[in-house]
Amino acid sequence: MFRSPSSSKAPTAPTGSTAPATSRRPRRPRRTAVLVAAVAAAASLTVPAVPAIARTLASVPAPGPPPAKQPVATGYGGAVSTVDPYASRIALDVLKDGGNAMDAAVAAGAALGVTEPFVAAIGGGGYMTYYDAKTRRVHAVDGREFAPRRMKADTFVDPATGKAIPFDQAVTSGLGVGVPGTLAQWDLALRRFGSRDLDDLLRPSIKLADRGFVVDQEFRDQTLVNEARFRDIVPTRKLFLPDGKPPEVGATFRNPDLADTYRELAKRGTKWFYEGRLGEEVARTVAKPPVDHAATRIVRPGLMEARDLAAYRALMRKATHVSYRGTDVYGMPPSSSGGSTVGEALSILSNFRLDRRDPVTALHYYLEASKLAYADRGRYLGDADKVDVPLEEILSSGFARERACLIKPDEAAAAPVPPGSPDGSYEPCVPPGTQTRALAFEGPQTTHLNVADKWGNVVAYTISIEQFGGSALTVPGRGFLLNNELTDFSLQPPPPGAFGSGG
Repeated sequence: MFRSPSSSKAPTAPTGSTAPATSRRPRRPRRTAVLVAAVAAAASLTVPAVPAIARTLASVPAPGPPPAKQPVATGYGGAVSTVDPYASRIALDVLKDGGNAMDAAVAAGAALGVTEPFVAAIGGGGYMTYYDAKTRRVHAVDGREFAPRRMKADTFVDPATGKAIPFDQAVTSGLGVGVPGTLAQWDLALRRFGSRDLDDLLRPSIKLADRGFVVDQEFRDQTLVNEARFRDIVPTRKLFLPDGKPPEVGATFRNPDLADTYRELAKRGTKWFYEGRLGEEVARTVAKPPVDHAATRIVRPGLMEARDLAAYRALMRKATHVSYRGTDVYGMPPSSSGGSTVGEALSILSNFRLDRRDPVTALHYYLEASKLAYADRGRYLGDADKVDVPLEEILSSGFARERACLIKPDEAAAAPVPPGSPDGSYEPCVPPGTQTRALAFEGPQTTHLNVADKWGNVVAYTISIEQFGGSALTVPGRGFLLNNELTDFSLQPPPPGAFGSGG
């Protein structure tokens, strides 16, 4: 996934959405030098300095140390962080009941499908990075959506103009829907790393969808943002605009259709989605969007077929890895840009002395390194199964040194900056290139969660349906939205992120 990833809804839920799972017996803290990177990272300012390149700025110490940080919650036996207290509570209960981090992450993902349906749903996909404490290895589970087989590089190009169709038409359409990967990802992740079955982990969310949750301002705001297009899609209007309007803050929102869908998944397994009736319903919704006859909006049909769902497979990937000031940092590899972009930015930062007493200077270098990494992300990152991604060179120390030479200690580079040349031949400093690409708008239309268990296993999980509200297409009677993830790729060839069959 190429986009990075967003309070409390119930008086009975824990304060905030980050909480420890406390067991009866305290355990000695486990020390580790491994950091699982998900979608963002900040520079570490408290580690010893390393040799710096010629352009290093001597930091001027600020008076006194920075104020001590106060933890949101403390405890032992595991921890959970999500955007939603219901999801956090469900994941914590799994940990307290003896489940491991992967079990809790899947349970939380299912709960977010209930309470955060505009950003997380079984109609979308995601990425998991998993640290196995027993083997001390990091694994990546790829549940990214695939393009249907009939998708071509110019599918979103209007033949009359030779230009991409309007973005709003690409988003609210069947054309933008990728083959969902969430359920296949859950199935693979649980088989490889879990200790519970999916049917057991879906039960709390079935109850939550049946009983409902308290609507907060964020849920109402997200509904309001989507109200116009939701009105044009019959099952979406019925689900999210009860009584013909967005639910009020404090109201109880129920989703019995999703509860029934989860029940059937618990009974039949994920094959019901990929090879059975539910998959046929998904393909039919994409091919014939259930648009209100009175709507004037152009909602284009998609190209997905039942065979596309039957062919989908979640994949195990090799996690990205860089070493940053003595800490091993792992992340999600392509088609995600998270691990490579974070890794490159940290590798660039490794060339500078950063003093924790001078956060302004440190922030300057962090932002400049991020600009460079994002420029390379936009130029070189894509689906490594379909295009050549020079990942090893992008994360190399030589390329990082070459890019670091472009950072000026007293001046911010104008964005967007040109990409570098990760070609394996690096000079101490090279002139910047001339090809720049406009920066795409990065919104908060994705969610992320983290879970750690008492054994030291850690899951970093990004789940998404792309835009707030995805494609706006709800599978009739099933209670979940379908993604518009294909609009996250380049709409016109030939950049690496362009559409392609199965990618």
